Amino acid sequence: MHDTETGTDHGTDTFSPGPAAPHDPFVRVRGAREHNLRGVDVDIPRDALTVFTGVSGSGKSSLAFGTIYAEAQRRYFESVAPYARRLIHQVGAPKVGEITGLPPAVSLEQRRAAPNARSSVGTVTTLSNSLRMLFSRAGAYPPGAERLDSDAFSPNTAAGACPSCHGLGRVHETSEELLVPDPGLSIREGAIAAWPGAWQGKNLRDVLDTLGHDVDRPWRELDPKDREWILFTDEQPVVTVHPVREANRIQRPYQGTYMSARRYVLHTFSDSKSATLRAKAERFLTSAPCPVCGGSRLRPEALAVTFAGRTIAELAGLPLTALARTLAAHEGSETARVLTEDLVARIATVTELGLGYLSLDRATPTLSNGELQRLRLATQLRAGLFGVVYVLDEPSAGLHPADTEALLVVLDRLKAAGNTVFVVEHHLDVVRHADWLVDVGPRAGEHGGRVLHSGPPAALAEVAGSATRRFLFDPEPVPDRAVRTPSGELTVGPVTRHNLDGLEAVFPLGVLTAVTGVSGSGKSTLVGALTETAEENGDVSRVVTVDQKPIGRTPRSNLATYTGLFDVVRKLFTETEEARERGYKAGRFSFNVPGGRCETCQGEGFVSVELLFLPSTYAPCPDCQGARYNPETLQVRLRGLTIAEVLDLTVEAAGDFFADVPAAARALRTLLDVGLGYLRLGQPATELSGGEAQRIKLAAELQRPRRAHTLYVLDEPTTGLHPADVEVLMRQLHGLADAGHTVVVVEHDMDVVATADRVLDLGPGGGAEGGRIVAEGTPAEVARTPGSRTARFLAARLGL
Repeated sequence: MHDTETGTDHGTDTFSPGPAAPHDPFVRVRGAREHNLRGVDVDIPRDALTVFTGVSGSGKSSLAFGTIYAEAQRRYFESVAPYARRLIHQVGAPKVGEITGLPPAVSLEQRRAAPNARSSVGTVTTLSNSLRMLFSRAGAYPPGAERLDSDAFSPNTAAGACPSCHGLGRVHETSEELLVPDPGLSIREGAIAAWPGAWQGKNLRDVLDTLGHDVDRPWRELDPKDREWILFTDEQPVVTVHPVREANRIQRPYQGTYMSARRYVLHTFSDSKSATLRAKAERFLTSAPCPVCGGSRLRPEALAVTFAGRTIAELAGLPLTALARTLAAHEGSETARVLTEDLVARIATVTELGLGYLSLDRATPTLSNGELQRLRLATQLRAGLFGVVYVLDEPSAGLHPADTEALLVVLDRLKAAGNTVFVVEHHLDVVRHADWLVDVGPRAGEHGGRVLHSGPPAALAEVAGSATRRFLFDPEPVPDRAVRTPSGELTVGPVTRHNLDGLEAVFPLGVLTAVTGVSGSGKSTLVGALTETAEENGDVSRVVTVDQKPIGRTPRSNLATYTGLFDVVRKLFTETEEARERGYKAGRFSFNVPGGRCETCQGEGFVSVELLFLPSTYAPCPDCQGARYNPETLQVRLRGLTIAEVLDLTVEAAGDFFADVPAAARALRTLLDVGLGYLRLGQPATELSGGEAQRIKLAAELQRPRRAHTLYVLDEPTTGLHPADVEVLMRQLHGLADAGHTVVVVEHDMDVVATADRVLDLGPGGGAEGGRIVAEGTPAEVARTPGSRTARFLAARLGL
């Protein structure tokens, strides 16, 4: 469901009513076979907080989201009119025998809709709606001014948006210096760097040539008036181009349309669906606040109205904690009192989840997945639903231990309101707080998919095969290891950005540093400044940022293509006797290009089925049955396996299969080293979690020869990881530091922070109350620092 007024996509918070059995106190699942689940039977109590645990890839999300939530949504889907079904995001019918006792379900995942510059904290929480109503009904208007409708205070409506920037608040422009970085080059030599490459760029050069412009003279020697027209004209003349004949190619005349460099860049930046092309276009643009509205995004009439002495844009720019104080202190009419009391109460649920540092105008694309999920959670708290199942995906992601305590209070309130709460979680404090625990495992992928324990958390102590048990009941002491001696240091700053005000920080080189602090304290901003400084500094040869962004946005991307392993595999297939006899080259074994792929599905493995009055659905390709290749390609076998069967191998199985192929074995070994042995080589990028994507990126880096000193920067690498997986990851990161490289992690996991050589703790709070270094030193030194909110949690882990 898309809200055109707010610019917000609400599709991630889906309400799915289904038939319930009030007399049965359990949700009973029978024969769950989704993904790696092995015919799972499990009973889970209603009106309780249940946590699903297990190592990454064990099947816990397949049970909670892929089975239970998917079945609730399927039932809802069947209950609505066929026409309305087209509007609902569907997750598909799960592979399960039956589920009984299942109430309606609400899913709060960490998935996000496509980035939307108009979506903000205010639109996600609907707080901006209430603030607009407050200004419309109780604002102070200039004498003689007409009362405005609430739409007039929204930058996302025609009534409210500034006509100059269309409600975006910023305008983009360019200059000759940006478009032509080297004026010594001619147009034919590529002087206009902003132009596209390949045929499109050649077309623009040929059109200019036809129009009589000299494309072979250096740019700086051209007439200034001609340069101005070439770069900035809004005209789009159409001419007949007679291209120069190339060898062995007959090129016929065609009608070519000219587009200036400025027009091309702005068009690409605003309209292209390719993130790569948009990013390239952005390099040739400057961004500045709109000169008409000053960045406020609104018309002058709306900005003339005030409340508590401020415009709506000024209030929307305040941190939520400051906004609540401002509203609560205002004394006005009865209408104002009712509206402000409601707003303050709704803001309190957001600040309770540790998000008081955010402002209503903060764009959602700049939020972490954890922040976005907690905003949705706060919205649900005010919705007043009862008798439903809430299914949450790691709500502690991105939370400092101090904020996790507040999260537990919120989960208890959802339960106390008469709801059932299912949480997929790794954070041990959340696990200990549960009423019921479902532990899935014992390991990942084909070695998992079984429920090892379903019952009270304390009873897990008796389950020997559980990977969760030892972390919950027998945590090992922090390893006693010598602190590494730095090989140098890198000074960052003074940094003035976001909530950092002239902050200067020193990062030691050749060691592992953990950057800590509550949500919004400035950690990511400081580390961003570190990477910029390091790239300009000679002490670090390479800077590698390993984030949780997807390795690809389509099913065609997978870990084999990302790591380069697919190139090795295809080369091995071309060297088989069968392939040589048929003259097959490497391209024959790619599902991304014509030749060897199945053309019915174009190498996708599935086809879209169009149904009258229903949304498109997907089914395995009727010709290749999901194999992606045509029959001739599948006749070629490598050691008995087809290319499709090789892509279906897990990393672990492929490690044995390619043990004697050094190039393949190295890539597979690094994937195993970061705990991804359960993933299939051809598993689509769209099926991978952020944590899995991050570890694939790390593996791709680890397989490179590492001679030069490298700075590795990881932002919350333990998000989505079970403590057992964290151990595997940390062995790799400590190995990099042992080899003399510099590793910097932004982290909330005290197990990770406790093993660092140095800790940099920011705070003391978030937003305007943060942005300072409150403690730095060894983990033990930081644990003893008064005023640090991290100190007591770190001290507890160190046993101090």
